[in-house]
Amino acid sequence: MDRRRAIKLSLAAGIAAATGPQKLSAKDYKKPVPEAKGLTAYLRDAQVQLRWNNKPLTVYRATPSQKYPYFYPLNGLASGTSVTTESALPYPHHRGLWLGCEPLNGGNYWADNGPESGQVKSELLDLGLKTESSVEILNNCNWVRNDAPSPWSDERKFKITLLNESVWVIDTEIKLTAREDIEIKKAKHSFFAIRAASDISPAYGGVLTNSEGGIGAEETLGKEAKWCGYHGYREGRPDVVEGIAVMTHPDNPWKSTWLTRDYGHLSPSPFYFLDEPWRLSNGKSIDLKYRVAIHVGTPKEADIHGIYEQWLESTV
Repeated sequence: MDRRRAIKLSLAAGIAAATGPQKLSAKDYKKPVPEAKGLTAYLRDAQVQLRWNNKPLTVYRATPSQKYPYFYPLNGLASGTSVTTESALPYPHHRGLWLGCEPLNGGNYWADNGPESGQVKSELLDLGLKTESSVEILNNCNWVRNDAPSPWSDERKFKITLLNESVWVIDTEIKLTAREDIEIKKAKHSFFAIRAASDISPAYGGVLTNSEGGIGAEETLGKEAKWCGYHGYREGRPDVVEGIAVMTHPDNPWKSTWLTRDYGHLSPSPFYFLDEPWRLSNGKSIDLKYRVAIHVGTPKEADIHGIYEQWLESTV
């Protein structure tokens, strides 16, 4: 240490001893650094990390070694904690928000029993259009398994948008293209799905409800609805209610029939209720549209009905 620096440190110590503890000036941590203002997206190592005013919002995880790509966490704007869970019991293969199917032409593209039985493999991941309050994630996937042909491939576009201080959404467009003749018989484990956090699930005191006023799995399982979701008080934050609502578009190629569970799993999938197998010929495609809304307050307080109607108007 040089002599000049030693003198400065000695003087500072003397002043501190004479005046007592120094009062620290408070910083405004609600105001982010300029580079972090609004919605920011960071793509690296097959993951897209999104932050809102420098606070973690969500991560899209698409590492090619995974069973399937998925979103986790999906953080509430009031609590900063996820309204979904990852690897919770029961059924720890559930991963936040994802797309999968089992059975599918003899493969299992759902349960976490290794990619050899079926894998939704990410092959292209990129960012699309971006504004201060929205960003697009583009992802192409191939559904593969060992020693078997690929049943189909998919092209995904997710648009993440901050609607207001209480609600952010993931608008999802998925094109599935058959690479062989597809036949799906009765399938409980199928397609677009979420696993809600325990504290907003009915098994732990939360509420499961749908657009038609149904409450709990008893009134939502197998029912048609425009949207369905969970909400409740957040653990450790008894003053905060948050929730997640999944919306299905009327243009989707099947009825909006829901599989729901009180422990926190739901999917707008009709395949558990089929009377006849669903088929798609080789080379044919289907287009799917969903909106996921992560909201503060109850669905009524967050105006989930209005957010659903606004989404329909925007997709005409």
